[in-house]
Amino acid sequence: MVAYEFYWMDRKGNAHLVGILPERRKTMERINQRSIINWVRDLLGEDIDLHKIFFVKVIFNEGSGEIAESHPIFGVQEN
Repeated sequence: MVAYEFYWMDRKGNAHLVGILPERRKTMERINQRSIINWVRDLLGEDIDLHKIFFVKVIFNEGSGEIAESHPIFGVQEN
């Protein structure tokens, strides 16, 4: 199972969990940084400063119970 944890950085540099989005799409070509970050934009509104938002990709192996996390991914990079 793949999910994305979204965080917001406050002025003091503290990260606050905004939400968790489980990945449901089966077509890998449809998944990119912009499509992932659009979810948090829909949740928080168009005026959100994306420079203060980052996400971490989390992979949970249901067979072994292991959890792997990516490095934080900030903002949206153009492809």
